Amino acid sequence: MKLQQVLSLTRQAIDDYGMIEEGDKIAIGLSGGKDSITLLYALSHLQAFYPKHFDLIAVTVDVGFQNIDLDKTQQLCDSLKVPYHIVHTQIAQIVFDTRQDTNPCSLCSKMRKGAMNDKVKELGCNKVAYGHHKDDLVESMMMSLLFEGRLHSFLPVTHWDRSGLTLIRPLIYMFEGDVKGFIKEMNLPVVKNPCPVDGSTKREYVKKVINELNHDHPGSKSRMYRAILEGIVHPECPPVR
Repeated sequence: MKLQQVLSLTRQAIDDYGMIEEGDKIAIGLSGGKDSITLLYALSHLQAFYPKHFDLIAVTVDVGFQNIDLDKTQQLCDSLKVPYHIVHTQIAQIVFDTRQDTNPCSLCSKMRKGAMNDKVKELGCNKVAYGHHKDDLVESMMMSLLFEGRLHSFLPVTHWDRSGLTLIRPLIYMFEGDVKGFIKEMNLPVVKNPCPVDGSTKREYVKKVINELNHDHPGSKSRMYRAILEGIVHPECPPVR
């Protein structure tokens, strides 16, 4: 996928759901993975011509794995002139050594979210941007259905009353394959996930199930995506793309 296509889809999502307002200070949750790197690149380029002025910073929550190298991520932020902050934590030690939790992903996610929110509020941000895309939306619904017994997924825009922050997801009109194509096209640096359970999680299992369904029944992933958004967003929201 070309840069212009990424910018077009990102801007469409931002405009359709009113994700950015004049004067926003937005923190990008930057893991260093392909999704957050694409989001960083898209928002930093969109910033130059979007009619509403907004400021960007990038924040990585370092959970404490020893084998993670963020030097190239820092260099990319520098080249895009986006201030970069790393929050060092001991989340990995707490989750895997102290708690030895049977569901490490859930606890890790909650702790990373807490560390992220504390930092972005300290930095004066009013919004947080995550690199969730179409596949994430469908996978979250399927995980909720299979493991919680309910139909639920996330929204393009979420307001957190307790923290006073707003979460936006500008890549909501892109599939994971689009992101992969863009990263390859631009030859952007991606940090490998150092988590020891990466590739063997419930989300990975669900991803495989959905891909098999889409292979056997072409277009089923897109139909699930449309069904989810049309069911969970307000009727006055724009048509699903």
